[in-house]
Amino acid sequence: MQGKIEYPTVGVFDVLKALWRGIRPQAWVFFLAVSSLIVAQVFDKAFIPLYYKYFFDTVTAATVPAGVLSTLISIVVTIAFCNVTRIVFRRVSEFALSAVEAKSMARLRQSAFDYLIRHSQSFFANSFTGSLVQRVSRFARSLERLLDTLLYNLIPLAVTIIAAIVITWRIEPILSYVIAAWIILFFLFNFFFSLWRIKYNVKVAEADSKTTGTLADIIANQNEVSLFAAFRDESKRFKEVTAEQARITLFTWNLANVFDAVQAFLIFLAEFFIFYYGAQLWASGALTVGTLVLVQIYVVQLSGQLWDFGRIIRTLHEVFADCKEMVEIMTLPHEIHDLPGAEDILLQKGTIVFDDVTFNFHDTRKVLDAIDVTIPGGQKVALVGPSGAGKTTVIRLLLRLYEVSAGRITIDGEDIKRFTLDSLHRSIALVPQDPVLFHRSLMENIRYGYPEASDEKVMEAAHLSHCDEFIDALPEKYETFVGERGIKLSGGERQRVAIARAILKNAPILILDEATSSLDSHSESLIQDALDTLMKGKTAIVIAHRLSTIRKMDRIIVIDNGVIREDGTHESLLADETSLYRTLWELQAGGFIVEEED
Repeated sequence: MQGKIEYPTVGVFDVLKALWRGIRPQAWVFFLAVSSLIVAQVFDKAFIPLYYKYFFDTVTAATVPAGVLSTLISIVVTIAFCNVTRIVFRRVSEFALSAVEAKSMARLRQSAFDYLIRHSQSFFANSFTGSLVQRVSRFARSLERLLDTLLYNLIPLAVTIIAAIVITWRIEPILSYVIAAWIILFFLFNFFFSLWRIKYNVKVAEADSKTTGTLADIIANQNEVSLFAAFRDESKRFKEVTAEQARITLFTWNLANVFDAVQAFLIFLAEFFIFYYGAQLWASGALTVGTLVLVQIYVVQLSGQLWDFGRIIRTLHEVFADCKEMVEIMTLPHEIHDLPGAEDILLQKGTIVFDDVTFNFHDTRKVLDAIDVTIPGGQKVALVGPSGAGKTTVIRLLLRLYEVSAGRITIDGEDIKRFTLDSLHRSIALVPQDPVLFHRSLMENIRYGYPEASDEKVMEAAHLSHCDEFIDALPEKYETFVGERGIKLSGGERQRVAIARAILKNAPILILDEATSSLDSHSESLIQDALDTLMKGKTAIVIAHRLSTIRKMDRIIVIDNGVIREDGTHESLLADETSLYRTLWELQAGGFIVEEED
């Protein structure tokens, strides 16, 4: 288990490649949106201003030629045609873009979820749930922001720049030189300033994720905050996080204000010099009124669009920062994954072998040391020992929630690494000590053990696990929603649901990790009969701290400090006066020790 996740380095190309995977299935629709918008912008930025020039040159001519009215009407009709064409192509672009964005965002959310959910238990143990949820959401929303910025800001700006420079150069080169110099100076300032500021945008995104994660962590543990009277401490903790977010956010906002001030000055300079030279050229007769109008149109359009260029750069940086966090997760290799050539497990006997298995959480912390155990198919084995002995770790290694550090685990002679994870988990039913339920109906939560099961099968499993005793008393019965993580149910009720899942799943290997720890003695005695029935014909591993619950096991393995100390039946271990099992039994019989989950 790692203390801190080391993410791979992610660059702009990696982010764009990840976003393109969402667009690619609709690539032709995307290119239709882009090409239609370019056509619309060419009519808007090139043809329409040019015909306005012709119109004003005609109406301000020193002499009025014959047929001038028909000429003006022809120009007006042409402008109208250009506007209609622009509107049609713009609408085509918007409809196409909407289709691309909606479906691509759904694909990105799905791909992010599919990759995220396959990360290991240690990954989630070292990550805030709230932050992970926010990263998935930001990743999808960033595509919408990127495409909107591309189509509604960058493309119009590019077309306006090209049209302004090319058309004014053909009419009056000196004006095109001034416009080109202005644009180059403006872009250089934006580029270097934004390049320097990108690290602060990333810090803003990180601070926002940290705030969200801290908030989610505190809210998820509200009960503990209340019971430990820690409201003031948690308020202080959250205030420190939000204060740091406010500090970096204010700093970036102030940078933006400085940036805007310099932009305003550059726009003022450009307007001054363009109109200064334009006025001189008009006065000398080298420039017509129509050309002045044309230049005026381009200056106004460029001023607004170049002013937005800084916001465009900020948006692109924010998109990168928002995507980067999720792309890091999606490029981080899965710690536990199917090996090449892995096959579905086909259980025959269900014999489990731990062959010289060693496991370390860290280089300095050895949890299991050279464990050698063979559990024949159909045998019922109990794992006992002091807290922290490594019992639960044995189970997690069998489920491949962690990988062994040395040695191997086999089922029916095959290394479990040769099986697909899905088939391995389908072959093992686990009833944990602290079951966690989905915020769904009781019917859905029980059916999670076997999604294809009929309602009747679900109710039968609920009856065998004595869930129906509390379900029938609920107003909505099996359609009752249990709350986030099953918070609306008691610990004992959640355990009964977990047992019902295992009964419904009916897997050939059964693991009970303190499966009745939250039940009262009466409920435990009832459910124990169901568990005894469930274990028949299965390879069963039972972790128990209350030793009275495992007397019927075929075999008891005692683990202490990561090694196997004893292995035998209840009677044989009790007969040994020096055995650790006998010591634990006598302590519990005397009521002096209460074990905790390791």
